[in-house]
Amino acid sequence: MTDRASAQVIYLGGLGRSGTTLLERLLGELPGVTPLGEVVHLWDRGVLAGELCGCGSAFPVCPFWRQVGERAFGGWTPRLAERMVALRRSIDRTRRIARIAHPDLAEYTRAYRSLYDAAGAPVVVDSSKHASLARCLVAAGVDVRIVHVVRDPRAVAHSWGRTVRRPESGQPMTRWGPARTALHWSAQNTALELLPGHGARVTRLRYEDLLAAPAETLTGLARRLGLPEPELSFLDGRTVWLGPSHTASGNPMRFHVGRVELRRDDSWRSGLPDAHRRVVNALTWPLRARYGYWGVAR
Repeated sequence: MTDRASAQVIYLGGLGRSGTTLLERLLGELPGVTPLGEVVHLWDRGVLAGELCGCGSAFPVCPFWRQVGERAFGGWTPRLAERMVALRRSIDRTRRIARIAHPDLAEYTRAYRSLYDAAGAPVVVDSSKHASLARCLVAAGVDVRIVHVVRDPRAVAHSWGRTVRRPESGQPMTRWGPARTALHWSAQNTALELLPGHGARVTRLRYEDLLAAPAETLTGLARRLGLPEPELSFLDGRTVWLGPSHTASGNPMRFHVGRVELRRDDSWRSGLPDAHRRVVNALTWPLRARYGYWGVAR
């Protein structure tokens, strides 16, 4: 176990394809902030499957993650990873948000706390997304600030319907139909809405606002999270320069190094079939209105 000072955790919550990887990469360029990727998947995809770190090295041989494992656990082992996967299946479930208590909760969250602290940074970013893991961390007293990332559900549904290959394996990422995406979008966002009632510090951020005004949105978010006034030399208007990162899992964008043009992806407006649009509109309208995604027109 590490004896380092406890890290502050910025936890990015929301449904996949909502812009959390982009936000994590931007936050990771701030001094003192280290992005870790989707830590919830580190145990199976990193330790057990040996998939690639965001730096391009296989997880088992990445110097950063080898050091984290040594500091936190005396090294990564299949036994530890299998135990964490088993604990996740029994504890870390969206349906348990209201009552997350479990006899093994302390063991489960202690591993995350040890991992965060072993990263050697004052602030780490975990983009695991799941409201249930955020709830576990809050219940365990981890110093966590949650950023609830939302995106128009019609754009999210269009993205989940695309075929995207995972660079780690060459296999296509999971695809969902519009109804399943809409139901998951509503479930995850509803679960995140419940967290402040359980003592969580939650800040909401819309993907569309981040892309409309990157510098202003990132500066405002840093202030709300209690971070120092950000120095944004890596950002010039809508152009950003990204350095290497050690993210354990996430969207393929985590591998990108160098110049990126920040452009909002609105391809759903012409690419999402009308029938799919109607399904998503019908299943998401209460929260869609709450987040400012009014109307059904293109």
